[in-house]
Amino acid sequence: MEEESDTRKINNSFLRDQNYATEADIISTVEFNSSGELLATGDKGGRVVVFQREQESKSQPQRRGEYNVYSTFQSHEPEFDYLKSLEIEEKINKIRWLPQQNAAYFLLSTNDKTVKLWKISERDKRPEGYNLKDEDGRIRSPSTITSLRVPVLQPMDLMVEATARRVFSNAHTYHINSISVNSDLQTFISTDDLRVNLWNLEITDRSFNIVDIKPTNMEDLTEVITSAEFHPQQCHTFAYSSSKGSIRLCDMRQAALCDKHCKYFEEPEDPSTRSFFSEIISSISDVKFSHNGRYLMTRDYLTVKVWDLQMENKPLETYQVHDYLRGKLCSLYENDCIFDKFECVWNGSDSVIMTGSYNNFFRMFDRNTKRDVTLEASRENSKPRAILKPRKVCVGGKRRKDEISVDSLDFSKKILHTAWHPQENIIAVAATNNLYIFQDKVN
Repeated sequence: MEEESDTRKINNSFLRDQNYATEADIISTVEFNSSGELLATGDKGGRVVVFQREQESKSQPQRRGEYNVYSTFQSHEPEFDYLKSLEIEEKINKIRWLPQQNAAYFLLSTNDKTVKLWKISERDKRPEGYNLKDEDGRIRSPSTITSLRVPVLQPMDLMVEATARRVFSNAHTYHINSISVNSDLQTFISTDDLRVNLWNLEITDRSFNIVDIKPTNMEDLTEVITSAEFHPQQCHTFAYSSSKGSIRLCDMRQAALCDKHCKYFEEPEDPSTRSFFSEIISSISDVKFSHNGRYLMTRDYLTVKVWDLQMENKPLETYQVHDYLRGKLCSLYENDCIFDKFECVWNGSDSVIMTGSYNNFFRMFDRNTKRDVTLEASRENSKPRAILKPRKVCVGGKRRKDEISVDSLDFSKKILHTAWHPQENIIAVAATNNLYIFQDKVN
């Protein structure tokens, strides 16, 4: 993060009118593909919107960073489980892109129960001159065919199609909270509260259960799985986090059922700070491997921690995201905000980490300089090319002009989902039903 990180520029925001925003419009996941050319969002209404980056033009070089809608499709529909009398909502919990192999793009999307593999492809030609059907698609009677024609491809307006290629269902009793694609590009994992399942991308009717923490008697249950991710290079290694604040690293080469972890990361609790809320705020909401595979980043309610895979007893770095809320945990418990699940992301070089907070604030921490900054994604400062000013929260005493009091923070405006372009300083921030895209100041 250079000096300019405090003056990031907004270069686009996709704003739906706040007055007409429905629950279905709330963005529930954001993800760049491996090249950063595409950005996908999922929402509570089961829709996936894919944005494509503008190509560079000599006349308007500043437009290079802009993302425009490329494809929109309904990924999941609401369902009803008649055996359990449960509604299965259509909300998209996670999207993960597969690395691009050909001209088409592939992504996995999941709701609480079902993972789907989508193919997004372009068509700019259409076949004409069929023998067995008319131009409008009606089947012709073979008796009317007097000569054979060779069909030809005619140019047409570009059309982007999204088609569901695979549906991976009926493998989870509990709600799926995360999916992760393996570096072998053949398998992926889906994770719910008590189990991790391993799938082959080609096989939809069976998966392998590789982690199962369900006790024989559910009254003995002390923790649940909150997130899981594959290692970016080692196809046999994955990590999963728990509601007790621990992370387990597992090696699939050791056993078919990875009930015994090979590494266990947990920070001992400080007895002096123990309170009624200690267990709730220590629950890990997100776990992410660094791009180089050496570190693990975890997010709990108040902090982001970076762990070295070679050191299990304590985190390498701990960053306070919003420590000023420590005195407000009682009211945050009453309004259920204490159970919010914030995500965290690395930049492309693993030198800066980003995560969200309340009042539409998001935080960035530079691991090298130890500088941090609080920025705000809001409609007020979302004019294109507007420079973001750092924000500060005042806890007590006299408030300065540019500070905001901790008592006036809006807890209904929260940034849970963010994404960072894999190579450049371009970030995507989901603030309720709005998607903001910021980039480093362009001279």
